[in-house]
Amino acid sequence: MDFKPLSKEEMKRVIDGKGNAFRVPVLLHFWTFLDNFEDENKASAQAIRDEFPQDCEVVYLNMPQMFDAPADDPEYRWLSDRPAGFSEEAAIDSCINMPDWSDLDSILRNFPDPYYKNLLPALPETGQYRLCVWRCCLFERHWFFRGMENALTDFYLYPDETHRLYRALTDFYKGAIVRAAKECRTDGVFTTDDIGAQTSTFFSKAIFREFFKPYYKELIEAAHENGMHFWLHSCGNIREFIPDFIEIGLDVLHPIQKYSMDEREIAKRFGKDICIWGGFDMQQTFPYGTPDDVRREVRFMMDTYFRPDGRFMITSGNGITGDCPMESLRALYEECYHYGTEKCEAHTA
Repeated sequence: MDFKPLSKEEMKRVIDGKGNAFRVPVLLHFWTFLDNFEDENKASAQAIRDEFPQDCEVVYLNMPQMFDAPADDPEYRWLSDRPAGFSEEAAIDSCINMPDWSDLDSILRNFPDPYYKNLLPALPETGQYRLCVWRCCLFERHWFFRGMENALTDFYLYPDETHRLYRALTDFYKGAIVRAAKECRTDGVFTTDDIGAQTSTFFSKAIFREFFKPYYKELIEAAHENGMHFWLHSCGNIREFIPDFIEIGLDVLHPIQKYSMDEREIAKRFGKDICIWGGFDMQQTFPYGTPDDVRREVRFMMDTYFRPDGRFMITSGNGITGDCPMESLRALYEECYHYGTEKCEAHTA
């Protein structure tokens, strides 16, 4: 069976809860990173991807690097100097790139400019839903600056400094959102912030409401004011924060991580209020299951999250890793497209 991509209008209808398309939207290409695969599997993974359409066009923002600036703008980086003792061999969450908050004034004076000319590519209109992507928003960017341990204590020991950093980050992202709408005519913006661990959130609801909710509200409003949806990826158990995200208008939430939250409860409680971009389990089913296990899990997800008014899309829960058997990758793609079509056809029959 040949599949065609969904149109921009169909994607918007599903996200807004105004009805389904002719099949459930599938965005597996988004998380199928070919560079993760060994050479002997890379061509096979590419061939599988090529058989199936992607239901949105992805536009990546050229975000600042931590220390290295592009040749055309030496100030376009988050930090100007590597700290004493810096090592690229250290674990990423233990790197402390900003050891001392006393450097914050200098950092903010030299903060990157969201009007950097090469932030966005020049693209022709395609008619597909266009999603503007940047990774690492508030908490993830925070711990990239400060290291994970420091970041988790900064809310208590350095609240004012943390707010100032989040204020600067939010202003940068808002500028990027406005530019994406005007220069690339994007229909949605996507970012990441892993604020949940395997069994609970990283911090309390009180911390979330003080340090995250107001800034996320601004970002979501900036997207809405410019005619775009706001999509968020957050791994782990974030059940406690979902009502707050709905309150401030989050449009799309990914992935509802399996084994960290109850999918049925999430779908029943929140499925009418937010579009769930369900993420296929990457921890157990994909690396250790059989192709039949993969197909069963896809059907479970579809049966759990599918709604007559839309508000459900499917993808992987995170980047598909190189240890994924090619038979399982094919099963994932085939079942998402075939069963997603069956679900919509059965509803409209």
